[in-house]
Amino acid sequence: MHDNLLFILALLFAAMLLVMLAQKLRIAYPIFLVLAGLGIGFIPGIPLLKLEPELIFLVFLPPLLYEAAWYTSWKEFKKWSGGIAMLAFGLVFITSFVVAYAAHSFIPGFTLALGFLLGGIISPPDAVAATTVLEGLKVPRRTITILEGESLVNDASSLIVFRFALAAILTGAFSMQQATGQFFLVAGMGIVVGLAGAHVMYVIHRFMPTSPAIDATLTVMTPYILFLSAEHFHFSGVMAVVSGGLFMSFRAHEMFKTGRTRVNMTGVWHTLIFALNTLVFILIGLDLPEIVRGLGDVSMAEAIKYGIFISFIAIGIRLLWVFCSVHILRWFSEKEKLKPSPGWKNPLIIGWAGMRGVVSLATALSIPLYMSDGKAFAHRDLIIFITFVVIFVTLVFQGLTLPAVIKLTDIGELDPILPDHEQHAGIKLRLDTVALQRLNARHTLASGNSLLKGYAKKLEREIEGQQEYLRSVEVCINRNIEREEFQQVMADIHDHQRKELSKMKNEKVYTDEAIRKAEQMLDINDLRVSESPL
Repeated sequence: MHDNLLFILALLFAAMLLVMLAQKLRIAYPIFLVLAGLGIGFIPGIPLLKLEPELIFLVFLPPLLYEAAWYTSWKEFKKWSGGIAMLAFGLVFITSFVVAYAAHSFIPGFTLALGFLLGGIISPPDAVAATTVLEGLKVPRRTITILEGESLVNDASSLIVFRFALAAILTGAFSMQQATGQFFLVAGMGIVVGLAGAHVMYVIHRFMPTSPAIDATLTVMTPYILFLSAEHFHFSGVMAVVSGGLFMSFRAHEMFKTGRTRVNMTGVWHTLIFALNTLVFILIGLDLPEIVRGLGDVSMAEAIKYGIFISFIAIGIRLLWVFCSVHILRWFSEKEKLKPSPGWKNPLIIGWAGMRGVVSLATALSIPLYMSDGKAFAHRDLIIFITFVVIFVTLVFQGLTLPAVIKLTDIGELDPILPDHEQHAGIKLRLDTVALQRLNARHTLASGNSLLKGYAKKLEREIEGQQEYLRSVEVCINRNIEREEFQQVMADIHDHQRKELSKMKNEKVYTDEAIRKAEQMLDINDLRVSESPL
């Protein structure tokens, strides 16, 4: 027990160092962690790691999906639901179909049912890998929304395909009509369970006397409750978590009304998701020695050849389907025709951002060792190895080349969206105006309160400045230089203020609580300066 705990802590510590190195090298950390885990796994003396699929599905997957759903805009999700559905359902099914026949034709002894099993495993791209690689790159908002929306739903559709294929292999029977009905039942009831559970948590957050710590703890518990509740009734736990996360996110402003609660929750979730992501990607690389050991009679060269073949089949299908689906939607939907055309650049980026990840590996590892008659499950180890190769090829090859593809396309914003600085100014103007109206409505300015009068004058000055800014929004080179100089000066000031706070801790004049509050305010001011368009 102690050795296992020590190994996990050492692994997490190593992952933190590797993430810092990845940031220094400007490589997306999921790619770097998989490569590092691959290298660490073959070091003599390193314990062989067996990645349990239950660990992924029960520990890692619910919070990762819930967090992704929480930060997904429902308005944008609904707007591009057609394109998302074509990828999350249509692409999963077509990938499973093509991979099934390709594997059946190319791999000796590989039945069509095993091909569908493999297709269901490798069909869903990884949400974290794509968004991490795209972070900081100039990508249209539409592209991000479609990729995030696809990743929320495709895990559910691929897992359902996997379950049907596995059931067909184990029982030797398959009915398309029954499978279709079961698909809609499992997915639909998963949504129902997710929304029902989310409503219960909504009532608790809104009407119970919770504290910031309790709220944060409950939000961490919520995805596990939703996932396990749905899976208990053999419905889709993925759809339950996604639907519940979207609902809770939409109602968040009603449940969490204090800044302290929101800041506390944000810190908890950012830390949790970062730790889970770093662990899960390094575990993928570390699991390879165990996978290789299980290959048995199949040679390493043959297994790699099969894996590369299936990888490029999956990449090619995605590219072809993305380009075709764009035109299919515009042909059959008048509503889609009214939207700005995506051209060829956006489909290329979406098509190339199909990196596979941990869900595929966990699904492959969940294949049982034995059939229902006691015989060994045919080609189980080969399927797991092919899955690893597909993850490695798509994550490393596509992940490393995706920034170059984006730069090559030189894509701009596709839809009429206001620049961030204009949105910031417009929102601030609205909020300041509401604040001033409330002050006037409550007749507090006539009370002689000097603090309120000072605040009102400050609001009036800011409103006038924002109105003038919005009348002539133009960021010139000189303004950028002034902004950068101001930010540099303020960063230096904040640095010295932190040093002064450090001195105060040793003087024992002020309490630690008072100094911590001052540090928090300093951090907020620092954030305002660094992100403000000024």
